[in-house]
Parts: sequence; structure tokens; C-alpha cells
Amino acid sequence: MLTTIRTALAGAWGTELRATAALSGPIILTNFAQIAITTTDVVMMGWLSPRALAAGTLGVNLYYAVFVVGVGIAMAVAPMLAHELGRNRFAVRELRRTVRQGLWATTLVAAAAWLVLWHTEVILAAMGQDPELAADAGRYMRAMQWGLLPYLWFFTLRSFIAALERPLAGLVVTAAAILLNALLCWALMFGKLGAPAFGLAGAGIASSIAAFFMFASLQGFIACDRRFRRYALLGRFWRADGPRFREVWWIGAPVAATFLFEVGVFNVAVFTIGLIDADQLAANAIAFQIASVTFMVPMGIAQAATVRVGLAAGAGDARAIARSGWIALTLGGSFMTAMAILLVSAPQTLAGFFLDLDDPAARAVLPYAIVFIGLAGLFQIADGLQSIGAGCLRGLKDTRTPMLFAGVGYWVAGLPIGLGLAFGLELEGTGIWIGLASGLGFVAALMVARWSRRARLGLVPAG
Repeated sequence: MLTTIRTALAGAWGTELRATAALSGPIILTNFAQIAITTTDVVMMGWLSPRALAAGTLGVNLYYAVFVVGVGIAMAVAPMLAHELGRNRFAVRELRRTVRQGLWATTLVAAAAWLVLWHTEVILAAMGQDPELAADAGRYMRAMQWGLLPYLWFFTLRSFIAALERPLAGLVVTAAAILLNALLCWALMFGKLGAPAFGLAGAGIASSIAAFFMFASLQGFIACDRRFRRYALLGRFWRADGPRFREVWWIGAPVAATFLFEVGVFNVAVFTIGLIDADQLAANAIAFQIASVTFMVPMGIAQAATVRVGLAAGAGDARAIARSGWIALTLGGSFMTAMAILLVSAPQTLAGFFLDLDDPAARAVLPYAIVFIGLAGLFQIADGLQSIGAGCLRGLKDTRTPMLFAGVGYWVAGLPIGLGLAFGLELEGTGIWIGLASGLGFVAALMVARWSRRARLGLVPAG
């Protein structure tokens, strides 16, 4: 038995396992680091005042609705680069042109997003939010929105270094940005180190500066590194490449729509639970935060799977395509199984990290938090598999059918089930979370089934 295992690990499957783990590790840590930046902002908003935290939350929700569109477009760059490298490991001009068109496309997204975010106050007021909170959120967004473009450019450059299987620089830059953002937030929000006290707007200024730092630092590393500088990514930046530009949109737009479907259904869940009960809304925030943290691992594996599957597809190696995808799904599924066991078996312990149980108000939230965390545990495996399945399919440039899966799974299956249970059977927030779990399970089954079919067919075009 041990001899069989050693033989497998020494063969093609073992090589692929090590390659996927080596690539996904730094990507996962970078994802965690990016969450740390957001967490720093939220903590300092809470230090400023509960009202600032509420206004900041409103602004950030609107920001992420447009942010995910840009990320979806930027994600098209990774499979395009991987296919080029799979065909020709020494390609230079092709990679430079692909990255350039990715930067062009994300610039257009950012320009449209700026028009939306500049009118944050008007949009939130039209949605019936408190006028003072809407005004504060508007001032915050007018400072924060300028960081969107450099962040999307940073994400595009991350795809470049990941495709070349050297993602560590992205982690180092993001870790440095955590410290810079924290220092700037503290100085600009509270008037420390001789800086003026901008309050909530200071957090937006800090985030924008940190985003510029991330892009400039990663681009500086690429320009100086011996292996990377030969690509001259910003050389002749003004030169168009129509076919590549269209391909970025053809692959990226469905990815952006997929993200919008998922983010949108969770936002609806938040607003719906908020209408039911404040204690359940607080419990929902705790469970969602825990699920968001565990999700960083399969998300990183999915990004690595896109590259590994793309490299195999570019090389025309059908067996390597299948190996890359199934190893990624096995790694992610195994991790999320462990997380499911943790969340289901210890929900009260996990909730205790977020609640002061000596506070009567916190004790009122605890029963709901225990239930919601347990339900979050039940969909851990599905959440991981749907993300990694989509990542594998992106490696084959297959993004349109997964978009339809997300739309049907979240909005036709999951949300109606949740609303029906919440209000029809009066399960309230529990019903909403059962609906979310059902939607994720449905999408996961569809994604894995499509991957299984594509893996069997190898290089047959999507259809």
C-alpha cells in the first residue's frame, strides 16, 4: 500500500499535486492578506464611531458591487496567458499584448465604476437609506473610489506572475500594503502623526494610496526582476490588439456576471434578514465572516487551477488537463470537509470569538449565530467545489455556461427556497441560510458535472 502511494506521488499525479500546492499556497496567503486590509478598515471605522461603521458598510457594499465586475474582467487574463505559455513556454510578445489588453479593459471598467461611485450618496438615498449615513458614505466613496483602477491593475499583474508560476511577489506586496494601510488609516482618520483628521474619508484616502502602492510595487518588481523585465509589460502601452481585447471581454464578462449573481444573492440575504430581526442580522454577519475566511483557500486553489489547466490546454495535453482539475478539486474538497466538521461541531466556540457573552445583547445573538454557523458548515464543501470547478473551467476558457449555472442556482433555486422557508414556513433567518446552502449545492453539482464532462472530452471546444 505504501509503495503504491509513493509510486503515485513520484509520477505525473504527484508532480501535478506539488505544482498545484506550490502555486496555490502564495495565492491563498495573498487572499488572506487582502481580507486583512479590509478588516483593518472595518475595525478602525468602529473605533471612530458606530455611525461611521454603518456609513462605511453602506459604501463598501456599493463599492464591491462594481468591484467584482472589474475582478471578473481581470480574471480573463490568467487563462489567456496560460494557454499562450502552454503553446510556447518562451512566448514574450504574446504575453505582453495580453496583459496590455487586460489593463485596457479594466481601465474601462474603472472609469464606468467611478461614475457610479461618485454618486454614492444619491444612489443610497434613492434606496431609502438614512440621509446622513448616505452623505457620509458618499464622502467616503469619493476618496476610496480612486484606488479601484490601480487595484484592478495590480490584480491583472498578479495574473501575469501566477501564469509564470511565481506568485510570491504578490504576497510580499500585499503584506506590505497591510502595514501601510493600517498606518495611513490611523493617521488620516484620527489626525495622528501631524496629519489632519479626515474621519471616515481618511479611510478612503488610505485605501486609495495603498492600492497605488500595490500596483506600483508589483510593477516595479516585474520591471527589475531578471526573468520578468524582458516582457516590458508597459512598453508601447498605447498599441491596440483588437482580437485580444475582444477575447478579454468574451472570457471575462461571464466571469463578472457569475460573481454578480453570487454577491447579489448574498446581499439580498443580508437585506432580508435585516428586515426580520436585528439579532439575526448580527448573527448573519458573524457566520458570513467565518465562511468568507474559509473560502479564501478554495478561491486560491481555483486561481491556481485556472493556470494549471490553462497550461495543459495550451500544450494540447488532454491527460494533464484532467489531472490538474481533479487534483485541485480534491485538495479544495478535502480542506472544506475539514472546515465543515469544524463549523458543525464547534459553532458556539467560533461565535465566542465575535461576541462578548457577558453582554446580555450578545447573549441574544448567540442562539442565532450557532444555527447560522452550523448551516454555513453544511455548505462548506459545496462552496469550495463550485469555486474550484469554475476555476478549472476558466482554464479551458469555458465561462459562459458556468455563468448560467450561477444565475439559475442562486436566483432560480436558492433564493426562492430561502424566501419560501423564511416567510412561508416562518423559519426566518434559518430559512434564508438553508436557501443559500441549497443554491450553493445546486451550483456545485452543475460545475463539477460540467468539469467531469469536459475532462473526459479533453480538448473538445465548450458547447
